[in-house]
Amino acid sequence: MKKPAVLLAASATLLLAAAATAAPAPAAAKFDPLQAFAPYSYPQPATAYRSASGRPGPLFWQNRADYTITATLDPATRQVRGSEVISYTNHSPDTLDVLWLQLDQNRYRRDARGAFTSKFPTEFTDGYRIATVELEDAHGKRQAVPWLVSDTRMQVQLPVALQSNGGNLRLHVAWSYTVPGEFGGRTDVNPSQNGEIFEVAQWYPRMAVYDDLRGWDTAPYLNSEFYLEYGDFDYAITVPSEMIVAGSGELVNPEEVLTKTERERLEQARRSDATVMIRTPEEVTQPSSRPKQGGTLTWHFRMQDTRDVAFGASKAFVWDAARINLPQGGTALAMSVYPVESGGKEAWGRATEYLKAATEYFSRQWYPYPWPVAINEAGTAGGMEYPGITFDHKLARGSKLHMVIAHEIGHSWFPMIVGSNERRDAWMDEGFNTFIDVYEDYAFNNGEYAPKRDSEYAPGGGNPAEEIAKVIADPAAPTLLNGADMVAEKYRHPISYFKSAFGLVLLREQIVGPERFDPALRRYIATWAFKHPSPSDFFRFMESETGEDLGWFWRGWYEHNWQFDMAVRKIAPIDGHWSHGAEVTIANLDQLVLPTTLRVTYADGSTRDLRVPVETWQQHREYVVRVAGTQKVVSATIDPTHALPDAQRANNTLRVK
Repeated sequence: MKKPAVLLAASATLLLAAAATAAPAPAAAKFDPLQAFAPYSYPQPATAYRSASGRPGPLFWQNRADYTITATLDPATRQVRGSEVISYTNHSPDTLDVLWLQLDQNRYRRDARGAFTSKFPTEFTDGYRIATVELEDAHGKRQAVPWLVSDTRMQVQLPVALQSNGGNLRLHVAWSYTVPGEFGGRTDVNPSQNGEIFEVAQWYPRMAVYDDLRGWDTAPYLNSEFYLEYGDFDYAITVPSEMIVAGSGELVNPEEVLTKTERERLEQARRSDATVMIRTPEEVTQPSSRPKQGGTLTWHFRMQDTRDVAFGASKAFVWDAARINLPQGGTALAMSVYPVESGGKEAWGRATEYLKAATEYFSRQWYPYPWPVAINEAGTAGGMEYPGITFDHKLARGSKLHMVIAHEIGHSWFPMIVGSNERRDAWMDEGFNTFIDVYEDYAFNNGEYAPKRDSEYAPGGGNPAEEIAKVIADPAAPTLLNGADMVAEKYRHPISYFKSAFGLVLLREQIVGPERFDPALRRYIATWAFKHPSPSDFFRFMESETGEDLGWFWRGWYEHNWQFDMAVRKIAPIDGHWSHGAEVTIANLDQLVLPTTLRVTYADGSTRDLRVPVETWQQHREYVVRVAGTQKVVSATIDPTHALPDAQRANNTLRVK
């Protein structure tokens, strides 16, 4: 695919033409204007909670979960033991007689529901061992409460219902589990030259979301990702003293866990656009790189306005960092931790450079990065995102490493800031993120690794429009609005990543243009930052902000896998004289409609482009376009830049005999 801006310029040359006349429809056409442009029914209704404009309504509410967690990682046994206090606030208009928590580690049990839906994981564990569940009253007194585990969920029965409109409680939970081995899927322990690397995520019982769409959203964790409440986190991880811990949020006790030299280097990195080594490859095996020998150290982190936290821990980590420059003079810190063997300028030696550049680009283009630190951690989770930290593959190099780092930190925007329901609507997570990746690829170092050509965006490595045409031609392919857990692995990337991302490219470059799309998406992100938008909220918001009725697009691209096939049927001189101009008959042959460009080529080799709006097809299946001109037309082509997913390009061009 050409650079998106070039594609847009090539397809947006608007020239005036004479009046056009309608022609009878071809008998074989599948296209039905009444079906394509029928009134669109949104998946979720507009209410006082969610307005018809796609914004939170006047009665919008969202519950909140704040966490204080203390945990210990024992590398010898791979045990994580911890306790947490959840301060849960019920802003809903409903009283709650039970609470639901998510127990993702139960996914690794042999009897887990998810064990029967896919081949991962390769190693099973016993899941969570819940020790105690207690409720704290207003006087600080704790009492045990009944609880019930069902697969990856836990129900807590409250002795007194939690009041609506601001009722608050404090829940204490103590637990332990075994970290799954390589490869656990999204959290694991894996070997390196100088010691094991622990990638620790989905590690504490987490509150399920109670919202206005479903009440308690208790979809089990099969393989699709997450839906979590926002809040503030204060957590402490105790590990053997030789280990480095890289965790979501800000390290608040560096004087206890870092050497004086490491603290000085971190301060230098906060002021440096160049990468600064915090712990060099040579220092990894030097005891002097740790503040004490033997025993344990406790690493203390805080993170605000987040839905989750995760961490990596290893004695093998090389560590480097650099300043992130944010809009309006703000700054954050980009950091990478990785084993010695992953280093080098062709590999993880540039990881912080990639992270810094991607975070700065996304912050300028869409919404400022909201947290103090962004971290790459190298392990065997080939690419997995959590707020403030990403797990990327330790063997990745060059363009592949840049691609995975940009993609995973891009998830900071979707769904870590804009908190869509990944467990049900993966396309609002992976697809939106893949979309913003496309443009970051061109922005990084003057397009060093552009264009984006990974399995998420162009599975066959060719023109994305032609690749997606193959995907939607598959009658077994699910639609974007299918539930995430209903999408077979074969179609997960082509649909949830690729089709969703390409739909936004079409919306930006072909349907509304970047001058309307970009401000609308920025406002969407700002409006729904740290909230939970539904698919309908996105659809309504983009219509309201761009000024377009897009029901035909939501129906054809998101609700269905409708195919697109336009053709040039006939070329003739007006009134028999080329000096009067040309009549070009175009046809829409399949169910999907899109605006496109008609290009006529004259005998002298010059061309003229005419934009054909989508409204052309509201009443017609075929249309005769009268093109002003004085020369003989030798050919006409619909979609000359191959920007659209046309199912049959052979009928896109017609030459005059």
